[in-house]
Amino acid sequence: MTDQKNQDMLEATQLSVSVGPALIIRESSLTVDPGQIVGLIGANGAGKTTCLRAIMGLIVPTSGVVMFEGVEITNTPAYERANRGIGYMPEDRRLVPAQTAEENILTPVWSIDIPNWQDRLAWIYRLMPEVEGLKDRPATSISGGQQKLVALARALMLGKKLLLLDEPSEGIAPVLARRIIDILVKLKSEGVSALVAESNAHDFQDILDKKFIMERGSISGDAFSTHWH
Repeated sequence: MTDQKNQDMLEATQLSVSVGPALIIRESSLTVDPGQIVGLIGANGAGKTTCLRAIMGLIVPTSGVVMFEGVEITNTPAYERANRGIGYMPEDRRLVPAQTAEENILTPVWSIDIPNWQDRLAWIYRLMPEVEGLKDRPATSISGGQQKLVALARALMLGKKLLLLDEPSEGIAPVLARRIIDILVKLKSEGVSALVAESNAHDFQDILDKKFIMERGSISGDAFSTHWH
């Protein structure tokens, strides 16, 4: 057996997270290898969002360890994780209504020093030309699905190595869900990893390298391979 620890890009081990007095995540572990698309699958309320937020550094774990590229980041702030190449797309998009689509995409540039951000933005627009077409429109004037694409583009300003995507296909038209999947496949071909939290793995089933099942705050067992052929 090869040493798995040498291969993992992201490794969360025995992670527990409390929100107030409530223990939301209970000793849960998962791994994402370089270039993998990994599913974190569970019903609403299972703890998926809390897990992603803990990995991103937006919530401090009660216990457990988070490693990224062999470096422990359990207690490092979110901006340091972003500087390491981790991007996060929240479930509710969280676009700034008063800003244009492009201003929302560039929000990380104003809070974190991103070298050559103009080149990064141009690369994102080549990857997602439909987002470039929206760049001058107010965030409030585009559809929910288009807002998801803008939120994904914003995550990509930082997520050069790993994307944490919370319910990317929820509440959008099937054609846009398919488009997000196509973008993830393209990113995977360029070596970008993704951890995708979804209530239903159906839309993403064909592209997941593995999936972890989360129930009531716990990840049960090991990953299940989704490639049967």
